[in-house]
Amino acid sequence: MNNQIDVFVYGTLKPGGYNYQRYCQGQVIAQRRALALGKLYALSLGYPGMVAGDGIVQGVILSFANPNIFWDLDQLEDYQPHRPAEENEYQRQQIPVFDLKHQPLGLVWVYLMDIKTVEFYSGVLIPDGCWKNQY
Repeated sequence: MNNQIDVFVYGTLKPGGYNYQRYCQGQVIAQRRALALGKLYALSLGYPGMVAGDGIVQGVILSFANPNIFWDLDQLEDYQPHRPAEENEYQRQQIPVFDLKHQPLGLVWVYLMDIKTVEFYSGVLIPDGCWKNQY
């Protein structure tokens, strides 16, 4: 039985991002560049937010062996599953992702932000959908 947890990351949790070492280093068993449908915004807080949409967001699928990884990631992303959605900064949900040739890879977990939250944090659209840590 495969208990692998796959998470699409697009910002500070990507390899090289400032949260990767603290939350992912030593726990990732595989990683793969990937694409997802959505729009990516640079927030005034210094990190990105992804919303559902018809654009392309570039990111990485991180695979974890330990399902308890969600405990740490949920804290980072200010997500509590039993809290009303409007009280969470992000929502954790599954979305389809694609390889770099746009071939389907299946469903993975992602942390999405509501457009109202993006607007509250003065989000600026990143046209190419790629967070580069210097925004």
